Amino acid sequence: MQPFMNTSKDLVLKYLATSDFKKYLVKFSPELKNNFDKDRNNFSEFWALSNKYILNSSPKLKRSKKEMNTVNSIKSFSENTKKMFLRQYSSHIYSILTNNMNRYINLDQLVYEINNVVPNISPTKKEISIENKKVLKEKEGLEISQALVISSILQLNKEGNHLCHALMLPSQLAKEAEKDFKKNDKVDFGCASIEKFGKYNIITLKNPKHLNAEDEETLQPLEAAIDLALMDDVSEICVLRGGIVNHPKYTNKRIFGSGINLTHLYNGKISYLWYIKRDMGAVNKVFRGIAHEEFSIDDPFFPTREKPWIATLDTFAIGGGCQYLLVMDHIIADKDSYMTLPARKEGIIPGVANLRLWRFTDDRIARQAIQNGLRIDSNSKQGSFICDEVIDSKFMDKKLIETINSYMSSGVVGSSSNRRAFRIGQEPLDVFRKYMATYCHDQAYCHFSDALIKNLENYWNAAEKKLY
Repeated sequence: MQPFMNTSKDLVLKYLATSDFKKYLVKFSPELKNNFDKDRNNFSEFWALSNKYILNSSPKLKRSKKEMNTVNSIKSFSENTKKMFLRQYSSHIYSILTNNMNRYINLDQLVYEINNVVPNISPTKKEISIENKKVLKEKEGLEISQALVISSILQLNKEGNHLCHALMLPSQLAKEAEKDFKKNDKVDFGCASIEKFGKYNIITLKNPKHLNAEDEETLQPLEAAIDLALMDDVSEICVLRGGIVNHPKYTNKRIFGSGINLTHLYNGKISYLWYIKRDMGAVNKVFRGIAHEEFSIDDPFFPTREKPWIATLDTFAIGGGCQYLLVMDHIIADKDSYMTLPARKEGIIPGVANLRLWRFTDDRIARQAIQNGLRIDSNSKQGSFICDEVIDSKFMDKKLIETINSYMSSGVVGSSSNRRAFRIGQEPLDVFRKYMATYCHDQAYCHFSDALIKNLENYWNAAEKKLY
């Protein structure tokens, strides 16, 4: 560890402009002593002073080049020391937070409660509250420390699987709505709804002002609707649809999903944790089901509660919408619909699509879609690798009922067992966990990169778009 520390220090000192901070780094920069209490105190003090320096600097957009280099160097050095500390102690810390893994915690609890064990390793709620008032290009990237915490846990087999398990439990919003759903066979959460029709449930994403884009307002409602569909003991099939939108170009048309709300993203209204909650929560529950508290996710005797999922692809599935298609069992698509994963133009990683898309198409098509913006039309050869049926949208409702009846007539138990068998062979939990460990780290740096801001301005004209 020492050569890394010394090299990093030299690189930082090359750019630091404040003599007092130079002296501090030279004299007090922390080094691991393999004693948790001592290391915690030393590193925490260092992070507190580093953070104080950053937050007391000029506002980000008003810094001189020299001051910007200084702040960025301090950030980089501080993040590297956090990585070193977490690599050494993340297992111990997680054990304390979860009472030796006898307690499940969500991501908010993890990134905020960790400060009770190791002060200053992650931003506080107050600091994040201040950050949330800024547009994205004004933010300091404090949430990168949250990413380091989550990634460090997911890198560990036992602890990482425990965290995956925690995020696959039914959400509190779903638990609160379960009684109402059983009584009325439907619940409207605002941005998402669920309605039961005998043996199947239909979940609808509803964000009509933004072409059914996903953002902080849709996150919990959509996950809760998915939870209720899986918790329901009566239904056997789940359907995911996009609601009708009110955009002049698509009046009275359904749109499956237009991905992340880029206007909200540009204006700083989407947190880093949003990405992780979505892919380890709602999307992963569609793919793997919801977990039991008392049994592990991959316990063959007591498997997760899962059901076959059908999607109706109306108009288009962009970004996150396309990501949902990759965890579906059956897709009925309008002949004029299409799919895109515009990761290059957005400057972020498209969820777990990098792990999944190539299984449907092939590696080269997946790279063209993600790296070069390839549009996949549903009625094309590439589209046929993803979509099961391509029809005229005016027959969508009829075809959906026919498909549901076909699944139920042949026995849904077999369908659920076969989808589980496919998943175990294609994407076992450890593969997903390791992918997410890297994704959690890299997505944070993408989220706060200058390139993302430029992409949003160049390709989306985000600066001119109305927030609501």
